[in-house]
Amino acid sequence: MTHSANDIVAAIDIGTNSTNLRIVSRVTGIVDSRVTVTRLGQDVDHNRSLSEEAMQRVLSCLADYRQVLDTYGSYSLRVVASSACRDASNREEFFTRAGNTIGVQPELLSGQDEGRLAYQGCVSNLVLDPVGHLIVDIGGGSTEIMLGTTQLDIARSIDVGAVRITERHLRRDPPAPEELLNAIGEVQDLFEDLLREFPDMARAPQIIGTAGTIVTVAAVEIGQQVFDPAGLHAFRLTRSAIEDVFRTLATESLPDRVHNPGLPRDRADVIVGGCCVLVALMRSLDADEMIVSAYNILDGVCAELLGSP
Repeated sequence: MTHSANDIVAAIDIGTNSTNLRIVSRVTGIVDSRVTVTRLGQDVDHNRSLSEEAMQRVLSCLADYRQVLDTYGSYSLRVVASSACRDASNREEFFTRAGNTIGVQPELLSGQDEGRLAYQGCVSNLVLDPVGHLIVDIGGGSTEIMLGTTQLDIARSIDVGAVRITERHLRRDPPAPEELLNAIGEVQDLFEDLLREFPDMARAPQIIGTAGTIVTVAAVEIGQQVFDPAGLHAFRLTRSAIEDVFRTLATESLPDRVHNPGLPRDRADVIVGGCCVLVALMRSLDADEMIVSAYNILDGVCAELLGSP
């Protein structure tokens, strides 16, 4: 079946840890979603360049996604790239190769643009507190923090994420207590600097979390037998549950950790690093809970495509 380009829009997010696809119909909504762990940001924090091995993983994924997209005939596609590519000296070479593979040149997002799109997607189908809501998107290489009232007011990005914190601090398996303390300490210092600059963030009565780490922690908390992010939308994740999941995962070796229901096997090696970011955030905010959103930056990109002439 063929469609006009206005009927079908698609977004690809090339992230530090995964390369994700969302396909949306103007009529029926989301028609396909794919998440592939490609780890483009492997060693970027240290080397400041993308390795050939990591680039090949993403290019192979993009080739697969192009086959999926081509089944829809005509479509509008936007490809965005974030933290790992912002830090990489050879990103232009990678963008050329990626564009040749998928047919659209990737667009490098600034941290603020990433936050804006993540905000636009994350708040879909949630009742927002107009007094203030804080949106948190923990990625592989960076964390975006956005404050909104009746609209997006502030968007900031800090260079801590599940992959980056794992590579910087968590070298043992399971991580040593001092490694976990150092990881959480680094993230708390960065968060508290941000809260001093924007004190209204600490006063927001509603906290909403999105993206892989937060959705995965929620899935582990409820013991989801088949990982299904959409089934976690609007779930209330308490601080005590976050701390419990963190303690469980951080004290297990990788061969044991992979058996936790709700934890995708290909995220098990970086989930403790992601938990360090989440735990640090909740402690810095002294927050009791956050609301999980299954919608993310992909939905923000698709919304913009649907809204464009």
